[in-house]
Amino acid sequence: MKPPLLYLCHRIPYPPNKGDKIRSFHLLKHLAKSFRIYLGAFIDDPADWEQVEKLDAWCEVCYFRELDPKWGRIRSLKGLLNRQPLTLPYYHDPGMAQWVEQTTRKEKIAHILIYSSAMAQYIDDPVYDKIRRVVDFVDVDSDKWRQYAEKKSWPLNWVYRREAMRLLGFERMIANRFDASLFVSNEEAKLFQGMAPESAGKISFYSNGVDLEFFSPERDYPDPYPDGGPSIVFVGAMDYWPNEDAVSWFAKEVLPSVRVKWPDALFYIVGSRPSDRVKGLGKIKGVKVTASVPDVRPYIHHATAVVAPMHIARGIQNKVLEAMSMAKPVVVTGMGLEGIDADNGSEVLVADNAPEFVASLDSIFSGTRSDMGSMAREKIQRDFSWDSTLPKIDQWMK
Repeated sequence: MKPPLLYLCHRIPYPPNKGDKIRSFHLLKHLAKSFRIYLGAFIDDPADWEQVEKLDAWCEVCYFRELDPKWGRIRSLKGLLNRQPLTLPYYHDPGMAQWVEQTTRKEKIAHILIYSSAMAQYIDDPVYDKIRRVVDFVDVDSDKWRQYAEKKSWPLNWVYRREAMRLLGFERMIANRFDASLFVSNEEAKLFQGMAPESAGKISFYSNGVDLEFFSPERDYPDPYPDGGPSIVFVGAMDYWPNEDAVSWFAKEVLPSVRVKWPDALFYIVGSRPSDRVKGLGKIKGVKVTASVPDVRPYIHHATAVVAPMHIARGIQNKVLEAMSMAKPVVVTGMGLEGIDADNGSEVLVADNAPEFVASLDSIFSGTRSDMGSMAREKIQRDFSWDSTLPKIDQWMK
């Protein structure tokens, strides 16, 4: 019989329709090959309750708790009173804590994997010290809060700087106590090694992957775009501030210049739960906001170009991997390309300001980058299949 493993996630790892859930789902499937999985996770989207039974295929037991983001934000204010990072009370739940304690004791759990640092609070007790504990930080979240602080004015910049400092302290404590700390890329791992040098020998990474068959350019997809000029697409969760920032900048600073030469060019913003800020971009000439769509692949497949103008980012951008896997030319900022190590000029085009984006898109629209998509697909096939990335975690679970 396979040994039991406790797997704690800050969000249900299904369906794999956004960055963190893609990684946590494929990690779950991989772990289930060697362990009986006891999964504890939060559900913050009511639609996800319809998906819970599908996880029975990989899990021995599943335990879910509802997380209302509004009440989570209210709870997080407790952190201001007790010098905690606000992230911890946001994800604190007595029912989850009780289930973790009872499951660990009853099932004689000897392996625990934490997905996202916030869930480490449930096993941050000396009673768990003899259990092998591994945390998948994914990204250095504390540094993301630092980036947020640089973009905001008072008082939010003060709140975000505080969160960056407090969360880093918690991340370092967890890394020091746990047996291994994993990240999404070598760059993220090296960054954290510099921030937590006392734990450097236990810090490593395994890359994200792509479902190469699902994100295949060989499938027949219906064309969602009207006949006419070139189509530019951005795909991502549109209630996530770094994505909001990216599309807002592109729509205002890049698209008008693109349309000087290519007046029929359209910019499609495709993603779930667009914020009011994102919806407002639809008033700009040439911008189309679709909100949630049943399948993003037709939008990627039929786009003339995919853009990822990220100015706030940590880790690997799945949106870039998926577009490359579908053999599309991608224009991306250097920050958005972190961890992918694609060749600028042959596999992707890197642009870090508006004139560079305009020039890159012009070269794609003019047909001078016809080989870029196929070379991008080959890069993903070589380096980013889940079958090649996930086995790296096995050495840390022994």
